[in-house]
Amino acid sequence: MPSKIPLLIRTRPSLIRLLKSLGINSTRFHSTSSVDQTEISHFANLASTWWDSHGSSRLLHLMNPIRLSFIQRCLLKGSPIPASSSARTSPEKLDPTAQVQDADSPQKLRFLDIGCGGGILAEALARLPSTESVVAIDPSKEVLSVALEHARQDPMLTVGEKLRYINATIEQLPKELEGRQSQFDVVTLMEVIEHVPRPSSFLTVTMQHVKPGGWLVLSTIARTWTSYFTTKLVAEDILGIVPRGTHDWNKYINADELREFFEGKEGWEEVVVMGCVYVPGLGWREVRGGEKVGNYFFGVRRGLGEGSDDK
Repeated sequence: MPSKIPLLIRTRPSLIRLLKSLGINSTRFHSTSSVDQTEISHFANLASTWWDSHGSSRLLHLMNPIRLSFIQRCLLKGSPIPASSSARTSPEKLDPTAQVQDADSPQKLRFLDIGCGGGILAEALARLPSTESVVAIDPSKEVLSVALEHARQDPMLTVGEKLRYINATIEQLPKELEGRQSQFDVVTLMEVIEHVPRPSSFLTVTMQHVKPGGWLVLSTIARTWTSYFTTKLVAEDILGIVPRGTHDWNKYINADELREFFEGKEGWEEVVVMGCVYVPGLGWREVRGGEKVGNYFFGVRRGLGEGSDDK
């Protein structure tokens, strides 16, 4: 059976055709950026309605509780900060970290939210009492300006650097941090990886920002005929609940492809996967085995051992 890894190192077919028409060998084509300008322009056009809970980002607003719940599930499997032996929590609680840590511990978690958009998840993470800080980055100036404006409405978010927005790609982040600590307890990629042209190189760079013992948590969509029907035909073309052109089915990634990718990386251990589906009138709900059909969450933990340091 052919390896599934090449999908993660894909070059978009349209780009390949263009390079061939110009007489350029696409296998030699290289870019240091994970940004697709077409994608950036698409989301920049939606910036003004990002915080309208009934607008173009409605499904993202509805997804936030289950995002936090999945982060909690990952941290319960293994916290970057040693947990109290008596710590207990329930899946219904939306603070994904508060009860994982010893109540007397002064240590709190640092988050990196990549492709933060207008800040729906970043703000929620910053408000958690167990959060030390959130660094949220996005390559779109238009979208990030909306995030900054919205954050100013909450004084708690503007005190110190509880929430810091940076207009940058993941490749530019070390320079933007200006020598500050560049590894985080939790790195999130929510609805991001299906929008980047070279997911393999993108993930490789992203992994470097996860501290030993920390988690890389993402959400994306499986590449199946069912997902084409629901996310493209129904959501975009028929119902219009997602702006047309938001998704490219060819860029979807299956959970087993991600699992195989991380199995090939030394020092990456536990994997947590959770399928989910949007139910009109009820919001997003977990569905066992849903990762084989459509939307899903994927979390992978970086080991504490010597081999966990990716160079």
